Amino acid sequence: MKNQFFTLLITAFVLASCQNNQPAEAAADTATAPVVAPVNTISAEENLAGWRLLFDGNTLNGWRGYNRPDLPKIGWSVENGELVIAATPKVKPADFGGDLITTEKFGNYEFTIDFLLSDSANSGILYFVMEQKDSAIWHNAPEFQLIDNDTWAKMDPNFNMDTHRTGDNYDMEAGVGCAMKPIGEWNTAKIVHNNGKVEHWLNGAKCLEYEVGSAKWKEQLAKSKFKGYPQYGLTKEGHIGLQDHGHEVRFRNVKIRSI
Repeated sequence: MKNQFFTLLITAFVLASCQNNQPAEAAADTATAPVVAPVNTISAEENLAGWRLLFDGNTLNGWRGYNRPDLPKIGWSVENGELVIAATPKVKPADFGGDLITTEKFGNYEFTIDFLLSDSANSGILYFVMEQKDSAIWHNAPEFQLIDNDTWAKMDPNFNMDTHRTGDNYDMEAGVGCAMKPIGEWNTAKIVHNNGKVEHWLNGAKCLEYEVGSAKWKEQLAKSKFKGYPQYGLTKEGHIGLQDHGHEVRFRNVKIRSI
């Protein structure tokens, strides 16, 4: 009888100890869980640093089509807090898509944006955008390349992907140490411009930096597709653009601060 009593007593003690440990273990799990900031918001720290949103997550306010005062009727939209350019249909409807630009111009700044590429997507973030009638946006604006690196490399094994990978200064300079996440995952691009000095960042790593007008920059320009456009990259203050290249691409957390 005594043995049974002691067995029951020990069992009760063990159960009580387990129950008492559960809240502590749960608290530990909660304490170590990463804090995920809500999208399309500015934190208190970012606000103090001068950051602001260029996309509110609900509307296309602050954006318009390149070389036009309004937005395209279809193609660009807002879905689930994401700024989306749809893939171009085989039969392209009237007033579908086209490059999008900020209504504002910017000089010296730090700009960040999250992007999600669809399979085989090709797009870009353009800056120093200067609108010219009957002239494409890329004739004057440098581009932070966005592309499905692996798929495009396989399409033509003989094509040199240097200067054409995500994070590159398109057709001008190849980035070093750019690590893009797999297709279907979000990436973060950052562009910094300060008095002609430009930096490209991808997922927290600096890919490249250059200075507009330097000897190296002029040499790169002379070998690029932009050599016939005398205003290329020379705008000190310009719009920021998102390219429609026919593929679905999603954007969010579009932010900027003056420096």
